[in-house]
Amino acid sequence: MLPVVIVGGLHADARKAAVRRLLTDVPGSVVLHHDLATAAAGTVVRTVRDAGGILAAGEAPLVNDCACCALREDLVPELRRLAEAGTVPLAVVELWDSVEPKAMAEVVAAGGLTVTGVLTAVDPALVLPYLGNGDDLAEGGLAAAATDRRTVADTFARQVEYAPVLAVADSPEADDEDRELLAQLHPTARRVPIGPGGPADPGAGDSALARAALAGFDVEAAAAAQHPACALLPAEADAHGVTTVVWHRRRPFHPERLHQALEELTCAAVRSRGRFWLADRPDTLLHWDAAGGALCLEGAGPWLASLPDAAWDLVPPVRRAAAALDWHPEHGDRCQHLVFTSPGLDREGLLRVLESCLLTDAEYAAGRESWKRLPSAFDTLLEV
Repeated sequence: MLPVVIVGGLHADARKAAVRRLLTDVPGSVVLHHDLATAAAGTVVRTVRDAGGILAAGEAPLVNDCACCALREDLVPELRRLAEAGTVPLAVVELWDSVEPKAMAEVVAAGGLTVTGVLTAVDPALVLPYLGNGDDLAEGGLAAAATDRRTVADTFARQVEYAPVLAVADSPEADDEDRELLAQLHPTARRVPIGPGGPADPGAGDSALARAALAGFDVEAAAAAQHPACALLPAEADAHGVTTVVWHRRRPFHPERLHQALEELTCAAVRSRGRFWLADRPDTLLHWDAAGGALCLEGAGPWLASLPDAAWDLVPPVRRAAAALDWHPEHGDRCQHLVFTSPGLDREGLLRVLESCLLTDAEYAAGRESWKRLPSAFDTLLEV
């Protein structure tokens, strides 16, 4: 079995340093990299290299005008070739800047290969600038396809929050606030220093980064941890000028009042996420995902409480377990569970706005049939 570790991240210098470290500390390992910068010309450039330099290079044609699709089609055959050769102790897949590790981990696993680690490399001094950057990836030449409408902030947030290991560069510019922001964004991640690496540091084959790359990775569990219904969201925290506020309520939102407050809530923190429900859509679990001043709202399927008992057998166990932990005798798993993380967060102001968006006592007492008749302010946003 060929161990495969995926190393990604928009912080290119940190990512390259992490890859160099792995090549140094695991002798004989190789790195595969697909450069999507040439996609506009119709091709993707693939290189395979070891600690000594490039071993092979080639081009993969675009598939459906999608650079990431070309990467998927080309990556697995290359990894299988290395696996069949039986001479490589570790294959490092270095993702191009804006490629997200979740998609590639699932592609590699679906190809019958073993993902032993997923690392996102970060420079702590750049966390806030990237998380606050609402520019489209295309503006910086980082889009992975002509139709790519992602922003720098939301892409960076997903890269950081998916990986169980953060390879952290030693950045002289980083301060305690920068490191605290990273810690609060993904408190369960293992943060491993990249270290110097390179020819002057031959390594011992047993560095913390190498151990993290070979520790094992569960693709299905990682996907479940990202699902809005059972995501393990950060807990309350307040240190070094960075605050995480966790807001949990049972009462539904009034659709119009929440819609009017969206801009204020989106800009209240550099990162916010979670699940919520609207009074006029009591059966739909809604996903909140905001970074860099941009908000994405989408339906994430039904609340389990809205399903017939027979349908529960079709629901993954992790989803049922998450619902059971959050069960309410009247509303089931329906809840507001939103988390806001930011330096300089105005906790009291944020809580005041959130509370004002809930149904009032009189509106709540009117009951569900009355709630469903409230104006549907989210039809356009939710593409209904």
